[in-house]
Amino acid sequence: MLPCQCLLPAVVFALAALQALASDTFLAAVYEHAVILPDASTQPVPASHALALMHRNMDVLEGAVKEAARQGAHIIVTPEDGIYGWRFTRESIYPYLEDIPDPVVNWIPCTDPSRFGPAPVQERLSCMARNNSIYVVANMGDKKPCASSDPSCPGDGRYQFNTDVVFDTHGKLVARYHKYNLFRGETQFNYPKEPEAVTFETPFGKFGIFTCFDILFYEPAVVLVDKMQVDTVLFPTAWMNVLPFLTAVQFHSAWAMGMRVNLLSANTHNTSMAMTGSGLFTPEGPAAYHYDSATEEGRLLLAELSTHPRLSPTYPPAINWSSYATSIKKFPGENDTFSGAVRRDIFTFGELRHKDGNHTVCQGDLCCHLVYQMSDKRKDEVYVLGAFDGLHGSLIKYHWQICTLLKCPSTNLSTCGQPVETAQTKFEMFSLSGTFGTSYVFPEVLYSGVQLAPGEFQVLRDGRLISKNGTSKPLVTATLFGRLYEKDPPHPLRISPEVSP
Repeated sequence: MLPCQCLLPAVVFALAALQALASDTFLAAVYEHAVILPDASTQPVPASHALALMHRNMDVLEGAVKEAARQGAHIIVTPEDGIYGWRFTRESIYPYLEDIPDPVVNWIPCTDPSRFGPAPVQERLSCMARNNSIYVVANMGDKKPCASSDPSCPGDGRYQFNTDVVFDTHGKLVARYHKYNLFRGETQFNYPKEPEAVTFETPFGKFGIFTCFDILFYEPAVVLVDKMQVDTVLFPTAWMNVLPFLTAVQFHSAWAMGMRVNLLSANTHNTSMAMTGSGLFTPEGPAAYHYDSATEEGRLLLAELSTHPRLSPTYPPAINWSSYATSIKKFPGENDTFSGAVRRDIFTFGELRHKDGNHTVCQGDLCCHLVYQMSDKRKDEVYVLGAFDGLHGSLIKYHWQICTLLKCPSTNLSTCGQPVETAQTKFEMFSLSGTFGTSYVFPEVLYSGVQLAPGEFQVLRDGRLISKNGTSKPLVTATLFGRLYEKDPPHPLRISPEVSP
């Protein structure tokens, strides 16, 4: 009887794999983790102390992995910094790092943990995947020694990388990705010499992976979708929400719709750092999402997604984002405009003074057109149409083109562009378009209380973002984000390869 019992798990897995292969959908999970942080220190702690903290976080992550697997999930994504947090200098993070080999070595850390030296974190992640028959995606730190003959080698003789790892249902390391676009303050890590386009095949689709700030750049984000033709992007992130445009759920949902792929976004949860907002996003809109700025609790999300969204009958058509807007010169009506700042970006705004109307606002090469009708024109709320065409960012700059219908925090026009979460005004209809100079445009609608509007808006093939049947909740923003990657200046902290979208 013993040989039969030993074969049973393999048979069950084989049947599950065949079932996933034959299915048009798969069950995905993301976990928003309230990370247990280390004490802030500029000096390294003993390796045993570092490992103890990481085990505390992995205890929580393992609970999420087990629950996701119990509910039938095929894959789970956990956040950037989810194992040790972010309070580090280059020196103090060192005890938390492991040597992560290239997946071509065909390694299962759970069954062979010492093959590449001490690897307790990889061993445990591998065992989570293997013991629960689920793909596990996690973020950790990689260390690589370098020789003094390497002109780029840091003075301490090693490279340190912000790294994503993926373990399959056997616990095998199948993907390793080094974050290419580091956010300001990530001085504990090095930039990889070259961008990586990391993909892997599963019985339920082709996956790509990158981390947080990477989503805003051509490499690796657009390369994975356009050139590598992935079905789903895995996205560990530690995203600090920035209203009115760049909250996690609104931008990540917009990116999935604009790029027409699935995006599994797992955010770190820390209200003092304005970190929250995770979701399972599809080309049609959010399948599930979570935004919680009030509590300190983690959250597991699951949703059924299309295995190959490009083959789905509901796959959105390609959009000509400037077709409608370039077919008209300007809407007639009020032309008074004023300047207002969204953080450091200077927008051109036009006030919506009436209950309904047509408006055009231009800046640079971008003209934004709006047709709208409010349910009621309140005296205590002001909305504007805004346009921005230029470089965004402080140290690292990148080129945006933005058209937005935006609520101002008060009736004082000087406040327009400042963060606002709540509103009272609903719209019977709106139609927003722009003369975008790019095919990479991301549409979003955000309701009062930082709520998305799944199924309540659509983008026509001529590039108009329209409400279907009015807004069911008060509107905060309706926005089209365009990215002109070819206009991005060179990266100030490394020499970037030439971008040729």
